[in-house]
Amino acid sequence: MQLYNTLSAKERAALIEEAGKDRLTLSFYQYAKIENPQEFRDHLFLTWNALDVLGRIYVATEGINGQLSLPADQFEAFKNHLDTIEFLKGIRLNIAVEQDNMSFLKLKVKVRNKIVADGLNDETFDVRNKGVHLSAKEFNEMLENPNTVCVDMRNHYESEIGHFDGAVTPDVDTFRESLDIIEEDLKEYKDEKNLLMYCTGGIRCEKASAYYKHKGFKNVYQLEGGIIEYTRQINAEGLENKFIGKNFVFDERRAEKISEDVIAQCHQCGTPFDVHTNCANDACHLLFIQCDACKEEMNNCCSSTCQEIHALPFEEQKALRKGQANSNDIFKKGRADHLPYKKDLRNIFENFNTSES
Repeated sequence: MQLYNTLSAKERAALIEEAGKDRLTLSFYQYAKIENPQEFRDHLFLTWNALDVLGRIYVATEGINGQLSLPADQFEAFKNHLDTIEFLKGIRLNIAVEQDNMSFLKLKVKVRNKIVADGLNDETFDVRNKGVHLSAKEFNEMLENPNTVCVDMRNHYESEIGHFDGAVTPDVDTFRESLDIIEEDLKEYKDEKNLLMYCTGGIRCEKASAYYKHKGFKNVYQLEGGIIEYTRQINAEGLENKFIGKNFVFDERRAEKISEDVIAQCHQCGTPFDVHTNCANDACHLLFIQCDACKEEMNNCCSSTCQEIHALPFEEQKALRKGQANSNDIFKKGRADHLPYKKDLRNIFENFNTSES
């Protein structure tokens, strides 16, 4: 009985090409009590592997978080399977704005302690006691309310290429960092301000809204379905689009275009650009923004040092990496000191607090 992926990404890509079928990329999440995550995980893998599902799915005692792709002709079968699971029956599936048959190349279903890493050891709040969900229309209206502070619950490298107009964009590398920072900077407004949050698909806001309600915030709201569902609704209903730039996604596509605005810049030369890449030096693999001209000049590397290493024969590169812990830059997500046009650190609530004083 096969319970794990056995094909490489290259082998899977070849099979997708050979099949010649259109695939759908989608995501969903649900907070729920799962008594035996490992047993549930194995059941999902066996069922979804048979449907040619590929993606990254996390299962924990607190619920499930899935980002995946599947053949379009298997979509109904996939939905029917979800409906056999009580807490997933009728769940909203966030269909990607832009499709790509190669968005995922492996099926990974993993058991985790939590479906969203939050760094919290506080079990006294109920993650299901969430904030008020808002549609795209309601979200736009609340954005216009002067009594609202809108907070982007994503990381800096996500908001750098796209965010809602006027939103506070925390300079954080992880979700867990943002929770305490936002609470501290908005503690004076717990009773009076509308705390309006958004993220990619809604899962981070769901947990954050419950956490901030637990911490005493009175008026907590979140964008239902995140940026993905917002985009679907504004297109379907002809609403004003208040999101500028691209929506960062965690698959091979890297981002979806929501508006024509380019609000970021190449981290190496400063040219307006908003496409992330990973440094071609496998010992670095830094995620950063690199324009086409710099990509060509630097051979897809983030520095001249990495460029020199990447030019070496593979076996020499492998020998240099052996026994060394040189991969820390990957977690900096564009923070590396040698990038002259990386996003500047700042007090994320500086402008908001100044306007209130």
